[in-house]
Amino acid sequence: MSEQRESQEQPEELETRNEEAPEAEGGTDDRLQELEALAEERRDQALRAQAELENQRRRFERELENAHKYAMEKFAAEMLEVGDSLELGLQAARESKDVERIIEGAELTLKNLTRVFEKFGIQSEDPTGQRFDPERHQAMSMQEDPENPPNTVVATMQKGYRLQDRVLRPAMVVVSKAPTSPNIDESA
Repeated sequence: MSEQRESQEQPEELETRNEEAPEAEGGTDDRLQELEALAEERRDQALRAQAELENQRRRFERELENAHKYAMEKFAAEMLEVGDSLELGLQAARESKDVERIIEGAELTLKNLTRVFEKFGIQSEDPTGQRFDPERHQAMSMQEDPENPPNTVVATMQKGYRLQDRVLRPAMVVVSKAPTSPNIDESA
């Protein structure tokens, strides 16, 4: 009899287990769907973030390209005034024989040019009397000069220009050298 009871109890346990299984499977299916939805949401967020980064990279590239392309725009606009001034000066020189007015116009134009250079950080350099610096000066010739120590700039042929601390154009200069002693022939 005990075997019959066990056999009768076993089918009931199996039925109970089978009834629980669909619930467990249903719970697993729900959890799986939740995780899949979450994964899809995260994938969508990642794609959107990637697209945003790509758009931002393109925007920065375009802005950098424009910055390079139009970097000189403000400087060029300021230089137009100098060009206009030169044109007016030439026109006045052709119409007038008054040298003083021509000189005055040229001085005003140079003053305007100097103002534009200062505004944009361009400095002229006349190194006469300074020690020769091969990074800022270009030696055009050397001459003996007993009054100045060797490697001193004794004359500036053309001014140099710097933009902030960078050389735009080196100054063309004449550099002093030590006087050579005269060759005296003592054998004579």
